[in-house]
Amino acid sequence: MFLSDFRKEFYDVIVNQRVLLLVASDVDALCACKILQALFQCDHVQYTLVPVAGWQDLETAFLEHKEQVKLLIKQDDDLGVPAYDDLFRDEEDENSEDSGNESEGSEPSEKRRRFAEAALERRIDRRRQRREWEERRKEILFEYEQYEYHGTSSAMVIFELAWIMSKDSNDMLWWAIVGLTDQWVHDKITHIKYVTDVGIVQRHVSRHNHRNEDEENTLSIDCIRISFDYDLRLALYQHWSLYESMCNSSYTYSNLKLWSIQGLKRLQEFLADMGLPLKEVRQKFNSMDISLKENLQEMIEESANKFGMKDIRMQTFSVHFGFKNKFLASDIVYSAASLLENLEKDNGNENFIEALDSLSRSNPDKLQQGLELAKQQLRAIHQTVASCICTNLIVSQGPFLYCYLQEGTPDVKIYSKPICLKLLCKHLLKCFVRSTKNKRCKVLPLVMAAPMDLEKGTVIVIGIPPETESSDKKNFFGKAFEKAAESTSSRTLHDHFDTSIIELKTEDRSKFLDALISLLS
Repeated sequence: MFLSDFRKEFYDVIVNQRVLLLVASDVDALCACKILQALFQCDHVQYTLVPVAGWQDLETAFLEHKEQVKLLIKQDDDLGVPAYDDLFRDEEDENSEDSGNESEGSEPSEKRRRFAEAALERRIDRRRQRREWEERRKEILFEYEQYEYHGTSSAMVIFELAWIMSKDSNDMLWWAIVGLTDQWVHDKITHIKYVTDVGIVQRHVSRHNHRNEDEENTLSIDCIRISFDYDLRLALYQHWSLYESMCNSSYTYSNLKLWSIQGLKRLQEFLADMGLPLKEVRQKFNSMDISLKENLQEMIEESANKFGMKDIRMQTFSVHFGFKNKFLASDIVYSAASLLENLEKDNGNENFIEALDSLSRSNPDKLQQGLELAKQQLRAIHQTVASCICTNLIVSQGPFLYCYLQEGTPDVKIYSKPICLKLLCKHLLKCFVRSTKNKRCKVLPLVMAAPMDLEKGTVIVIGIPPETESSDKKNFFGKAFEKAAESTSSRTLHDHFDTSIIELKTEDRSKFLDALISLLS
C-alpha cells in the first residue's frame, strides 16, 4: 500500500485481508506506519511490514509478496492522470480550409473577399488556440514528469483517516505532529503550508488535551499530554547546552555566520546582550539556573531582534510523557532520522526498526540514543559547512553552484546517506548565500556530490533548488539528472524515491557534470 491517497473505503476493504505495508525510510513515513499499526491493532488486522529504501527494494518486496498485493481502486477514482486531449492533438485539419470556403469564379468579388477574410480569421484563431494548447501542455507535462514534493504529510493523511473512523488517540496525534514537523525540519514544505497545517493540528490538540491542569486533573505517569507552543528554533537545546545548540542550529549558525571568527564574536556579543553568563550557557540545559530558564525565551527573542533574527521563535508542539519527560516535536524528528542512518550498525532494516521503536514512549532509551546520534551529526554537518565555505569548495558552474566532498574529508561517510546529505546541502546553501557578495550566486541552485561506496567506486549526487524565501520547493533536478546521464552514457542508479538524488560512477562524474551544465544553461 502507498500512503498518498489512503481513504476510509480502502481501509474498510483491507480490514479482513492480510496487509503488505511497504514503508519508505523517512521520519514522516515512520509516523504514518505507527498510526497504521495502531489502527490495525484495534481491528486485529494481520500485516507484513517491509522497509523499502528505494525502487529496487520496492520491486524485491513486491516479487516476494505479490500474492498478497491487490489493487485497491475504484473505477471513478481520479488518479491525476492528464486527459488525452490535454496532451495529444489531431493534426488532420490543422492546415486544411473549411469546406465551402472556396468560392466559384462566377461569384461576385465582394463575396469572395468576405470568404477570404473569414478563412483568415479562422486560421488566426486556430493558431492562437494551438499556442494556448501548447503552453498548457508544457505546464501539464512539467508538473506530471518533474519531481515535486507536494507537501502532504503521510502521517497527517493516516491520522485524518483515524479521526474519521473515531479511532484517533493522543499517541496517533503526536505521531502526526512529528510527521508534519519532519517536513518542516527537512525543508520539504513552505512556511505557509507548515503554518496552515499547524492550525489544523492545533484543533485536534485542543480536542484531545482539553483538561485543565489543576489538582483534580493531575496526569498519571502513564499519560501523554500534547501542547501548542511558540518555541525557539534551536536544535535539541533542551537536551544539550544552550551554547552547543546555538553553534549547531542552522538558523543561528547561518544568521550569525558562525563559520567565521567574526561570527563567533557576534555570538559572544549576542550572549552578552542577553546577560547570560558563559558558565550557564555552556552547561547542560537541565542544569541551568531556574530563574534564567523561566525567562529564557523572552530574553533570547529580545536580543535576537537586535541581531537580525526576528523569527527565532516558531509555532510548534511539545509532549509530556508522565511527569518529567518533555520533548519538542523537532527533538523526535532529529532522533528518529539519526537512528535511520546510524552508521554504527549500517543495517537498513535494523535501523528502521530501531527508529520505529524510538517513536513509542515505552522506549525512552532508544529516543535518548537517537538524540545523542543527532548531536554528533549536527556537529559534523556544521563543521563541514565551515570547511566548505572557508576553503572555497563551492564553485559556480554557470546555471548552478557545485560542491564536491573529497574522500578523506572529516565525517564524509555520514554523507553517503540521503537524509544527512540533504540536510548538509540545505544548510550549506543557506550559509553560502549569506557569505557571498555575488548577487547572482544567491539565486542559484546547488548540486553536491559525496563519496558513497569506495569498493564500487560510486558517488552520491543531490540537487536542491535556490535558497529563496518564496521558494515553492519544486525541484527540477530529477529529470535533468536523467537527461544528463542519458546523453553521456554515464553509469547512474536512479533508485531513490526522491529523484533529485542519484548514484553515479566516480569516473563518470566529470562528463556528467559537463552535460548537466550544458543542459541547464
